[in-house]
Amino acid sequence: MTAAALSFTAAFLAVTGALGLILAPARGRPASGRPRILRALVALGTGAGRRGSPPRDLERRLAAAGRPGGLGPREVMAAKLAGALLAGLLGVPFSAVMPCRLGALVLAAAPAVGFLAPDLWLGGRARERARAVRRELPALLDLLRVTVDAGASLPAALTEVGERAGGPLAAEWRACGRQVALGVSLAEALEGMAERLPLPEVRALCAALERARRHGAPLGATLSGQARDARLSLRRRVQEEAARAGPKIQLVVALLLVPSVLLMVAAALATALLDSGGLPV
Repeated sequence: MTAAALSFTAAFLAVTGALGLILAPARGRPASGRPRILRALVALGTGAGRRGSPPRDLERRLAAAGRPGGLGPREVMAAKLAGALLAGLLGVPFSAVMPCRLGALVLAAAPAVGFLAPDLWLGGRARERARAVRRELPALLDLLRVTVDAGASLPAALTEVGERAGGPLAAEWRACGRQVALGVSLAEALEGMAERLPLPEVRALCAALERARRHGAPLGATLSGQARDARLSLRRRVQEEAARAGPKIQLVVALLLVPSVLLMVAAALATALLDSGGLPV
């Protein structure tokens, strides 16, 4: 046990020292907007990440997550390799204090967990971004309809609403309007927004706007219908999440609350029996 504790302490100090050496040159530079641990992982694995090619879908997943910290595919691959290395180092002392087979399993699984950790983080960021977009979409569609009815063109209305609102959807609308102002066609700008926000509601909105532009349909009615559909979709998703939460709450009540209440009742009965001198004859 003492040897395992010393091994764990040595591995922890080695990892901490390596991170300190990596982060020390960055103290004099302005912050890049990334978490310090993420910058450390990227710096640690950059050399190895340059030798391989990132997966094809990594760019798409980064776009769906909003490119947190301005990360690119190669930087994410570097962070994955560094995470696998650090998790493997930390898994050595843990495997030493476990039984033989379980220790071998921990030693083999630790690098895989460290390698997949950035993917799980990107997936969580993408899900949070998608939830924020779905919450913002109905209200922003109403604002866009009012702006278009006031006489603004669709690119100008997208820019105006994007500048006056906050959140990921407003930022995408603002970027779309600015791209059109720089000479990009509206169809290409909408297609790029649909790729960065791979949601059914956003794809339906982009398709409806493109049809209205192509056929000359009034945008006000199109945007009003899209806002109504977005509210219905949001309501349906909230109801589905509430329905899925019901069994989880019942499981928590059955496994935690009921046993704790029974233990409290048993403790009270035991205390009463001890105070009365035991069971009545």
